[in-house]
Amino acid sequence: MDDSLSLDAKLLAESGQGDNAPPLSVSEISGALKRVVEDRFGYVRIRGEISGFKRAASGHVYLALKDDKAVIDGVMWKGNAGRLPFQPEDGIEVVVSGKLTTYPGRSKYQVVIDKMELAGEGALMALFEKLKAKLLAEGLFDQDRKKPIPFLPKTIGVVTSPTGSVIRDILHRLADRCPSHVIVWPVLVQGEGAAKQISHAIRGFSEMAPDGPVARPDLVIVARGGGSIEDLWSFNEEIVVRAVADCTIPIISAVGHETDTTLCDFAADLRAPTPTAAAEMAVPVRAEWLATLSESKARMARSVQRSLNTAQERLEAQRRLMPALTDLLRPHQQRVDETSERMKYGMSQNIAHARSRFASSAGALRPSILKQRLARSQEQYNRLDLPVSLVQRPLDEARQRLDSLWRLAQQVSPDGPLKRGYARVSGPDGSLIANRAAAIKAGDLDLHFQDGIVGATVTDKASAKPSAKPKPAHPLASRVKKPADDRQKDLF
Repeated sequence: MDDSLSLDAKLLAESGQGDNAPPLSVSEISGALKRVVEDRFGYVRIRGEISGFKRAASGHVYLALKDDKAVIDGVMWKGNAGRLPFQPEDGIEVVVSGKLTTYPGRSKYQVVIDKMELAGEGALMALFEKLKAKLLAEGLFDQDRKKPIPFLPKTIGVVTSPTGSVIRDILHRLADRCPSHVIVWPVLVQGEGAAKQISHAIRGFSEMAPDGPVARPDLVIVARGGGSIEDLWSFNEEIVVRAVADCTIPIISAVGHETDTTLCDFAADLRAPTPTAAAEMAVPVRAEWLATLSESKARMARSVQRSLNTAQERLEAQRRLMPALTDLLRPHQQRVDETSERMKYGMSQNIAHARSRFASSAGALRPSILKQRLARSQEQYNRLDLPVSLVQRPLDEARQRLDSLWRLAQQVSPDGPLKRGYARVSGPDGSLIANRAAAIKAGDLDLHFQDGIVGATVTDKASAKPSAKPKPAHPLASRVKKPADDRQKDLF
């Protein structure tokens, strides 16, 4: 053994006499540490600022809690993460409850969170301001998004708790002012699941069909009584604020008392300080409205009567200034009388002139004059002597042209060759058959001869194997086409 090596520095690990600390595996020491930590810190509450918040696809939440001196990792499993009453974000100070454990895979310790709460109203306000700034930047609170509130809605939808005093106050105030048809969508107004129910109710009213079985509200009221900021936090949730902003029906926010403010108030078309005030804003006072109508009716009647009286006075004044009716008609009556006399005289003169013209014309229409004119016309006709050649020559020329056209027609007639032993082939429909393909397609043929028609049936012999052709005796014999069969040879 080398003297430079110490007695304690050995190459192989060995257990000496009296050694009661056998080596532990990594898993064993990690497990021991895990048991010690979990036994010692079985339940802890930790206050810190959220950092590195992340929600995995599995639904589990991973984050880190930190203060100005230290950092500790944390994990919240899917079941507990789904019951969170708010949406955690980086920078929010919270108080978590759970137990400490170790994660051997990375030699680190972490807290398994069972419950997470905001660390006081300061943390809530910080989260409130952060979400408000985000939604404000998106334009959800812009004034041009606001819809006008209808003057007299027929149907009012109310989103609130069905058992609280809020709905009773709203119904009582509506009954006092102007009875309306009210549809209540019952929801939780605080606690776990309240935000989802509220947003679902608002969107449900907005998506109702105008002609559906249930009347679609003309106005929606989202209402809740007063409480702390924690009690009203459901109306600060992002899903509720977005549902209010997206609602196609005009909506009034009546959450809390006059001093309470929620993000729902900013997104609504109108904010009411209390639920009772929301009912007052929704409808007018029926009695006051009827009184106003009665007053308007009376004022209109007085105005109409006043106008009639004024018009009657003016008409009476104009009537006194106008001349009498007889004075207005006398000149016109005189003019009518003069015109009547002139018409009688004019008609007499016209009749006399017409009789004179008729008498002068009747003298020229005596029978003797007509007979003389007829005799002169007969003499002129008899003196006419037309030579026969002037009429015969056009007739001969027309006859020659007719004979030429007839001979041409005889030459081009399809029935002309029939006299020389030929036949004309046509199909069953009378169409001309001019080739073999058309004959095969037609099937049945009509053979037109000079003295009548004979029917025939086509047989396709193209598939038959042709017999060996003898060598032609003369070079020109190969150019002569023979008939296809004996029958065809007999026909043609």
